[in-house]
Amino acid sequence: MVDEIRVLLQQYNQEHLLKYIDELSKRKRERLFSQIEQIDWTFLDYLKKEQKSCEGIIQPLGAMTLNEIAVRQEEFQKIGIQQIQEGKLCLLLLAGGQGTRLGYDKPKGCFNMGINRELSIFQLLMEHIRKIVKQTDTWIHLYIMTSDINFSDTTTFFEEHDNFGYHPDYIHFFVQELNPVTDFDGKILMTSKSSLALSPNGNGGWFSSMNRAGLLEGIFASDIEWINVFSVDNVLQGIADPVFLGATLQSGSMCGAKVVRKVSPEEKVGAICTKNDRPHIIEYYELSEEMRNQRNEDGSLAYGFGVTLNYLFPIERLKDTLNIHLPLHVVKKEVPYMDESGVLVNPTQPNGLKFETLALDLIHEMDSCLVFEIDREKEFAPVKNKMGVDSIDTARELLRKNGYIL
Repeated sequence: MVDEIRVLLQQYNQEHLLKYIDELSKRKRERLFSQIEQIDWTFLDYLKKEQKSCEGIIQPLGAMTLNEIAVRQEEFQKIGIQQIQEGKLCLLLLAGGQGTRLGYDKPKGCFNMGINRELSIFQLLMEHIRKIVKQTDTWIHLYIMTSDINFSDTTTFFEEHDNFGYHPDYIHFFVQELNPVTDFDGKILMTSKSSLALSPNGNGGWFSSMNRAGLLEGIFASDIEWINVFSVDNVLQGIADPVFLGATLQSGSMCGAKVVRKVSPEEKVGAICTKNDRPHIIEYYELSEEMRNQRNEDGSLAYGFGVTLNYLFPIERLKDTLNIHLPLHVVKKEVPYMDESGVLVNPTQPNGLKFETLALDLIHEMDSCLVFEIDREKEFAPVKNKMGVDSIDTARELLRKNGYIL
């Protein structure tokens, strides 16, 4: 077994991973071998590629505005409710992150947004879903993607809170796939003599992770046609929104994306647009000065609708994406690693490369997208930072404005 692994590693110039093999117990050897065998080595191809997500013809994309939605709200809602009652919708919560940027060492969803009472992010999100369950008198399957780091803490938290009143048969936890982390020369880092440095495969890898977890078979065999994907960051977001679902169906679009109108050209949100006539998300830092400030005839920003990471995808089209490799984006990060002397180091400057898939590339695989504007005062309260913009305090203030007692 060691010889086979060694030959494999020599092929990719990664022999250093077996440096301590003679010191390892049988159990630790098996763990290391298992991690190595699960590597998709095509990730190394992206070391030599420049990140050129702006290549191609980028053009603005308009939205179904709040006024347009209000005129047809009853129509959309009726359609959406019927779809939910017929079991056509499931939900996916992206909850693999820790609360590190909030100064919190547990899963981000466990963070308490309350001041005088316990009101975790998970509780808020589950309350939003339960409103729709009550409205439609229908339980909706909820899939929750964790990371290997926070799986145990997350599932325990839900158990301790009795699933926040949600039917346990309709909650499904799974772990996100991992990719190796390398140094700047492409050598895979290690965190111990028997463990590789691994990192979640990004917010575009949720469908392949569901597949590896064995969850898609049940979905494919069911009546489910749509999946509403949302992240743990936004404590006010509308989940399983019948109006959003009905509008996406009525528009004839292949998928849907909830967006907010940007407050300024510099706001740090990805902008919905088209790339080579297909829906696309361009990150705020990829917009040129000219694009950031480009205006429509009415004076509004041409790239003025920011995504909120709340999407509707059709299951049938997602099936096709299992047969393709979404591009990997190489990101420089601070990564704990074992140095030459076998000591774990926690760097304060970027020292490693993470390889991540992004939701924007999954959006780009769709033929068309309904851009659905939401009221940011009612549905957009991201918790990304400890202080300042999109922080704990700004989210709490928006919760208060919406009637929550903290």
